[in-house]
Amino acid sequence: MRELRCPNCGKVFTVDETDYASIANQVKGAEFDAEVRRRLSEFQAQRDAQEQARAAKDGQKFQAELFGRDQQISVLQNKLDSMEDRKQLELAKAVSAKDAEIARLKAQISQERSDSQLRLSQAELQYENKLKFVQEQVDYYKDLKTRMSTKMVGETLEAHCSTVFNSELRPLMPGAFFEKDNDASGGSKGDFIFRDYDDGTEYISIMFEMKNEMDETATKHKNEDFFRKLDADRTAKGCEYAVLVSMLEPDSELYNGGIVDVSYRYPKMYVIRPQFFKSMITLLVNAAKKSIEYQRELQIARSQSVDVTKFEEQLNIFKDTFGRNYRLASDKFHTAIEEIDKSIAHLQKIKDALIGSENNLRLANDKADALSVKRLTRGNPTMKAKFDAIRAETSSAEPIAQEK
Repeated sequence: MRELRCPNCGKVFTVDETDYASIANQVKGAEFDAEVRRRLSEFQAQRDAQEQARAAKDGQKFQAELFGRDQQISVLQNKLDSMEDRKQLELAKAVSAKDAEIARLKAQISQERSDSQLRLSQAELQYENKLKFVQEQVDYYKDLKTRMSTKMVGETLEAHCSTVFNSELRPLMPGAFFEKDNDASGGSKGDFIFRDYDDGTEYISIMFEMKNEMDETATKHKNEDFFRKLDADRTAKGCEYAVLVSMLEPDSELYNGGIVDVSYRYPKMYVIRPQFFKSMITLLVNAAKKSIEYQRELQIARSQSVDVTKFEEQLNIFKDTFGRNYRLASDKFHTAIEEIDKSIAHLQKIKDALIGSENNLRLANDKADALSVKRLTRGNPTMKAKFDAIRAETSSAEPIAQEK
């Protein structure tokens, strides 16, 4: 049994173990529930406080992040604005440079157009002048044809060529020969012969034939009709070249184009219009002069080749004589070497003998230096006694001498 006191009235009453345990359990359950509720309330309050603190902290963090993002957005916007300004500036510069380049190209094109127009005008002027000159020449020769007979036309062409040579080429070739071919002893003759000389030696010769005929002439000739005769005249007079100065076939594009080489028919033969007379002579003269230079260089080369051949011959002779002398000298040299070797061997023997003699003398000197009375008297008591007596006398006589 247990006694319990009422906390309100102070009355004492008795309860058994079962009641006491029931009451104790009730008290403990009520306290436990109260404690649980208290702790739950504290935990709830703490959790609410933490939630509020977390919410405040999250709000501050959010505000900070929001502010940071606003800052980044502001920086990026500034960069974007700066890039836009730079783009606008670069675009303006590019547009300006492009405009300047376009202006330069326009100026260049305008200048080139002006230069082209100027060159075109000059070319047109030159063409008109050439055309005018050619037309004047054509009119001149047509006038000649209509006013003269066939013979006179030919003679006038010869006079024209003669005048051109004497007025334009003669000052450049004062020693040249340009005359009519008057020698018909072979049955035929050309019109003109041209020859020029270098140091008195002829280096070029040309047979000229001049051919022309009037438009009204019934028989129309061709240039090739005169090739055979021209070649025969060139051969008969010993000329190198043959040139036909012709106004035949006036509508031929071939002969009107310039100097025509007909060497496929006859060697070194050409057909020209009168306006190419000067150019033809100048061309052949320059070529011939070049040929002279080449011949001189060839002659020099040949002379040098001869000199080289002579030099090689002299060199071979020298090689032979030198080789023979070298062999003789080599033989004598080997003989001298053998004799020197023999002499060296003989001298070596003498040297060895002298060295041996020196060794013997040195040994004899060493023996003489090592010689003493003691050695000489060793094993000889008689001589030892005599030398001892002589030493005794010598030692006793020295004090007396000192006293005196």
